[in-house]
Amino acid sequence: MTTEPARCFWVDGSQIYRDYHDTEWGFPVFNDTRLFEKICLEGFQSGLSWITILKKRENFRAAFAGFDIARVARFGEKDVERLVQDAGIIRHRGKIEAAINNARCAEQLLESENSLAAYFWKFEPSAASRPQTITRDTLRSMTQCAESVALSKDLKKRGWKFVGPTTMYAFMQAMGLVNDHEETCWVRQSALNARKAFDPNKL
Repeated sequence: MTTEPARCFWVDGSQIYRDYHDTEWGFPVFNDTRLFEKICLEGFQSGLSWITILKKRENFRAAFAGFDIARVARFGEKDVERLVQDAGIIRHRGKIEAAINNARCAEQLLESENSLAAYFWKFEPSAASRPQTITRDTLRSMTQCAESVALSKDLKKRGWKFVGPTTMYAFMQAMGLVNDHEETCWVRQSALNARKAFDPNKL
């Protein structure tokens, strides 16, 4: 009988969740399409569980043109109606319109930033501001940080929607801006190594 490695407490028994945790969550991301996809999916998750979104992720990618920022920014009312009728995604008109709005806001942001990655990684918390150890209790009590609040405020000022500070903290956790794998989690060191090998100053 194979013994499962130690993982973060929130991982359930499903293979899709284990794979997401083991290969994606907490590893640094600097690809603009992936960053935009994640911020959109975080918005769709609002009020729902992440596993619900994860199971529908391929449907979302098909429905939103692979989350290509320029293409989504060109979506119009016909696209909104098409998406509202798409049973493969979350058919919430407000969240659909927010994703399209955020693509247009992303285009505006890219007029002054080298990339979305360069922008988002400016909000990486300093090591000194992070808890010394990450445990189950730490994670349960830590739903936002000063940097996720600042990121949320700046995005809202730029017109983005569904980008509250708690949502932005979840985004930062997933995209590797913080490493919130528990100390006992077998993936924690791999995520740390990936961060050490990545230089945000070169974005």
